[in-house]
Amino acid sequence: MKKGITRRDMFRYSATAGLSALIAPQLSAGTTGKPGKAEKAEQIKMPERVLGRTGLKFPILSMGVNKADNPNILRAAYNAGIFHFDTGYAYQNGKSEEMMGNVLGGKPRESMNIATKAMFDYPLKDDFEATLNEHLDTSLKRMKIDYVDIFYAHSISSVEKLTDPRVLAALLKIKESGKARFLAFSSHDQDNSLLEAAIETGIYDVAMITYNFKINNKEETDQAIEKAVKAGMGIIAMKVMAGGTEDGEGKTKIDGKACLKWIWQNPNITTVVPCLANYDQLDDCLAAVEELKLTPGEEQYLDRLRTAETIFCQHCGQCEKQCPEKLPIPDLMRAYMYAYGYKHAKLSKETLLQVGIPENACATCETCQVHCPSGFHIAQKIAAIQPLTTIPDTFLT
Repeated sequence: MKKGITRRDMFRYSATAGLSALIAPQLSAGTTGKPGKAEKAEQIKMPERVLGRTGLKFPILSMGVNKADNPNILRAAYNAGIFHFDTGYAYQNGKSEEMMGNVLGGKPRESMNIATKAMFDYPLKDDFEATLNEHLDTSLKRMKIDYVDIFYAHSISSVEKLTDPRVLAALLKIKESGKARFLAFSSHDQDNSLLEAAIETGIYDVAMITYNFKINNKEETDQAIEKAVKAGMGIIAMKVMAGGTEDGEGKTKIDGKACLKWIWQNPNITTVVPCLANYDQLDDCLAAVEELKLTPGEEQYLDRLRTAETIFCQHCGQCEKQCPEKLPIPDLMRAYMYAYGYKHAKLSKETLLQVGIPENACATCETCQVHCPSGFHIAQKIAAIQPLTTIPDTFLT
């Protein structure tokens, strides 16, 4: 953190932190953008890679559906050749899965691969398994399908949670029931010990991890990915746009084509799942597929941004050790990224409510004691997103 922020500053900043940029205009964020090549062109020949021991062939470009609220975007992605769609039980309070059911329900099930996720508290509650199954059953009903190709234990942040015998047993029962073909976990943390532990359990067929040109531990991550792939796991990359902007204030859109092409240079990454909410975003991703090799200009662009302060949080965990209130700062910074990087305030609010941010989270500290290795003004960013928890979804982008 470059400088301290006082309690008085925190309250002032929360009132003037650019929240107007997160208030929805007449049309929501998901309906902006005009139909482009994705809507008009014939289906693109999408390169495919095999997803580990599942044997499934995936397009190198998939679609994260958690931000999309316009069914025409989903329809356009399918028509353009994207056939893996990633959603989750909690996304848009279930509307993401309902939209998928309405758009894709009438199409041949074998023409697409579908993944969903469910979160659960840890330590586990007594009704953990019943709730997990209830969430999956609800997801299937919303999407009008009998099974998902991949079911994720979502947002795992510790080896203990990943390997808990009750978790493993519950997931195996789901697979045996036929409601999920393959089991997986997802994690926002850059903790390669999770991949190591997942290999040891022998039940996780797939891992969805943060992977982009900004990660600080690329060499170690690449080694862990290679080991997982050799063990038969399939690897899917998320957070592929590194926050969505190339500056710390979230003002300048990042070059998404360069971000994707950088990831595709790693043959151990089967597919990427950018969250696509409008035609412009879909068109940019499809354009990247047309020429997979990075240009010298794109390489220079990414090299310049690699060490620059942007909106992407490394999830290194150093901040949590410093915070006297033990706030889940990496998750809060992820919520900030959703709001000011991806311009999706609803998803930011969802995240804040999931982690249970306390009211006036930073009010007990006169000055912030957290010094972020990435240079983030932690208290300032928290103040900028906390008001979202009290704003109705109708008014958010």
